[in-house]
Amino acid sequence: MSGVRLDHIVKAYGGLQVVHGIDLEVTPGEFVVLVGPSGCGKSTTLRMIAGLEEISDGTLTIDGTVMNSIAPKDRDVAMVFQNYALYPHLNVADNIAFGLRIRKTRKDEIAAAVKEVSGILGLTEYLERRPADLSGGQRQRVAMGRAIVRQPKVFLFDEPLSNLDAKLRTQMRAEIKRLHKRLGATSIYVTHDQVEAMTLADRIVVMNDGRIEQIGSPMDLFLNPANTFVAGFLGSPPMNMVTAKVVAGDTGPRAEFGGQSLEIADLPELRGQSGRIVTLGIRPEFVTLTTEDGAGVAVDVDLVETLGSEALVHATLGEKPFVIRAETIGRSLAMDGKARFTIPPHLVRIFDADSGKALAGQVHDQ
Repeated sequence: MSGVRLDHIVKAYGGLQVVHGIDLEVTPGEFVVLVGPSGCGKSTTLRMIAGLEEISDGTLTIDGTVMNSIAPKDRDVAMVFQNYALYPHLNVADNIAFGLRIRKTRKDEIAAAVKEVSGILGLTEYLERRPADLSGGQRQRVAMGRAIVRQPKVFLFDEPLSNLDAKLRTQMRAEIKRLHKRLGATSIYVTHDQVEAMTLADRIVVMNDGRIEQIGSPMDLFLNPANTFVAGFLGSPPMNMVTAKVVAGDTGPRAEFGGQSLEIADLPELRGQSGRIVTLGIRPEFVTLTTEDGAGVAVDVDLVETLGSEALVHATLGEKPFVIRAETIGRSLAMDGKARFTIPPHLVRIFDADSGKALAGQVHDQ
């Protein structure tokens, strides 16, 4: 297993800089996911690690060796692409073995490696088939097998599941997670799907406009986003944002908005800041609906989207959309256009209204 280190990595196309000096260290055996919207620089960063894009500035190190000028074939990394990149005229066994044949590996070693990898990936019965005779999920497993059989220092995944339907994506996420647990290989995975990031990663790297916004474990980023961008990007549905004014309450600070208010955590940065405008971040999962008259915060309900054991209550608060995730078992969600909710003060994230940065001193668990 090998670690990967990026020191102030820059990518520019002429005068246009698309990656702005990012720093990242991936420890041996770690599964790191780069996530962000289209055009944020995540795939470009992955391709620089693979050697498919030239690094404009900064230093890339793999297993302690500087790789800036090393050819892709000599970096000992394996990349799994979005479009599978299989050879249509070769069967599954030959596609998996292709890289080993190029390296002139002995035939008996190739046969043993293909047998082992196909067994791991559930491809043994498909070894004689060609890619055209396989499903999308099977093709992606073949592409993964071709990468695994080389036993590289680092695995790179460039949005490998984006061409699959929802059911297959869920299945393949589980397979990739099991595979990583079994192999313990250093892996860097790029996706725009925050669900993939949350379910696969040891650590998530959230990117935006060629910069890293935040790095952390999935739950740390979910509970404690560094800014409103991360808060709005991670989570499904995303965190609700409410503009509010800090006011003094009988038992501590409160946030006031549209003639209503709720209690918030007594953060050091808010002491003596009565009248300060902030942005409240409220996760749909942390909200509790209440039927008690006058309790909590009132919202106007537009739609209840029933999903089975839970529902998404689409509402409006202060003329802005507000979503509540609620359980459906054992309760009625007939609201006649109105609802009220409560939320524990320590679960309300507070951001500076101008910079969007989270205020310090917030609680790091539920």
